[in-house]
Amino acid sequence: MERLDKVLASTGRWSRREVKGLVRQGRVTADGRIAGSPEEKIDPAQTQLRVDGELLAYEEHLYVMLHKPAGVLSATEDRDQPTVLDLLPAAWRRRELFPVGRLDKDTEGLLLLTDDGDLAHRLLSPRRHVDKLYYARVAEDLEPSDEETFAAGMTLADGLVCRPAKLEILSPQECLVTLQEGKFHQVKRMLAHCGRPVIYLKRLAMGPLQLDESLAPGTYRKLTEMELALLKE
Repeated sequence: MERLDKVLASTGRWSRREVKGLVRQGRVTADGRIAGSPEEKIDPAQTQLRVDGELLAYEEHLYVMLHKPAGVLSATEDRDQPTVLDLLPAAWRRRELFPVGRLDKDTEGLLLLTDDGDLAHRLLSPRRHVDKLYYARVAEDLEPSDEETFAAGMTLADGLVCRPAKLEILSPQECLVTLQEGKFHQVKRMLAHCGRPVIYLKRLAMGPLQLDESLAPGTYRKLTEMELALLKE
């Protein structure tokens, strides 16, 4: 059971304060009766809610795939720079979405945003071994020995220990990197350790979730039911 004002606010269309006003004005009905109080408890999965006669669809959580563009922070707010939440419609921003993991400011690609803390924790937990796939272009030619270096794991000059990862060379200056960690600038630092500075980086997948290439940078969509089911597995 959930408070009526919480359920209505979770749609992102109104703030809690606005919801209280709607209820007091008699504009909200629950299963056909006028709601008496913003604090009353309802079962959102079973109760038919209407505002001004409009039936509302309840979603406990929201799951958004964003093709993050370069130049935008993977953060919920920043006083000086645009964040990924600034790319979303106002109704979604009111749901207190947050990015699951982070991409560097100049890195593009797949970013999942949600208000489901449990799923985010499972995807980010090191014990879950969730693969993250990146495409990279580098400034110096790659060598087969680089694949071996990644496979063996490495300790960077600053002491960071990186677990074994997969490097697949696509061309002399292009590669795919698969790792199960997400430490600060990790892909860039591992390739730099091999003498291959990164000039472009894009995340293509996170676990079973793959970037929808029909999404242009800066655009987004909700996850499909199949994508969400695969993530929850």
